[in-house]
Amino acid sequence: MTNKHLLSIKDLSRDEIMEIFDVAAKMKADPERYREALKGKTLGMIFQKSSTRTRVSFEVGMFQLGGHALYLGASDMQLGRGETVPDTARVLSRYVDGIMARTFAHQDVLDLAEYGTVPVINGLTDLLHPCQVLADFLTIREHLGADAPVTMAYMGDGNNMAHSLMFIAAKLGADIRIITPPDYEPNVMIVDSAREDAAAAGSEILVTNDPGEGLPGANVVYTDVWASMGQEEEYKERKRIFADYQVNLAAFEKAADDAIFLHCLPAHRGDEVTDDVADHPRSVIFDEAENRLHVQKAVMYLLMG
Repeated sequence: MTNKHLLSIKDLSRDEIMEIFDVAAKMKADPERYREALKGKTLGMIFQKSSTRTRVSFEVGMFQLGGHALYLGASDMQLGRGETVPDTARVLSRYVDGIMARTFAHQDVLDLAEYGTVPVINGLTDLLHPCQVLADFLTIREHLGADAPVTMAYMGDGNNMAHSLMFIAAKLGADIRIITPPDYEPNVMIVDSAREDAAAAGSEILVTNDPGEGLPGANVVYTDVWASMGQEEEYKERKRIFADYQVNLAAFEKAADDAIFLHCLPAHRGDEVTDDVADHPRSVIFDEAENRLHVQKAVMYLLMG
């Protein structure tokens, strides 16, 4: 994977995903072994959106690999004053060994990859969130077993998380059910693209508006915030529309008896999830958050090493 990019899970093969998991597991088990793996390397981190997990995990990850992470906020760069993304990519490529970008427009990370000359990592866009779902499925493997069949029920907005979860489930042969209110389904082109990979892997993707159809038998239950960054003005309306799509204890108990609960965080407790599910013995949300660090260290090592 050296000098490739991580823009979308769709671009990765199953073997490449498994390689990321393998390296992440080794790094998690023996971090000292990799203390100088990226010695002398610098990651430029572009943030158009605020962040807790993404910034801290990438910055700490580069430190633990012996490298340096450079934070570039929206107010720190000439992007905010009219410099183009292609020019930014060309300039940063002369200074850094890799670029991670957390942006609104997915086209921005595509342009960074096209016009730059260093590996680009998608830290989140409005369309996709590949680093998060790698951490999600590493967590699933740890708790259910590497060879366990996976049926995931994702309930909430058909957003970037739903898109990337469909892509990785399809690549790994997991079944996934996307449960949304009417008119909040995921992008049809993403669904069709994921279904192509699912057909090849022998798995299924269901998109439904009925929690009673999607939850029973699932051994992974997942949700995300109802209003993502940039949608704050829609919050009151979305809270009304999504009220029947909350992962509360009654909803969680419709899933399999051994189901685990995941959430990419931050959680708006009392909205998309209740405390009794977020803090349930089978909630693994903080293991999941930790695994952002290990997965991203593996991605940086494989792309920039």
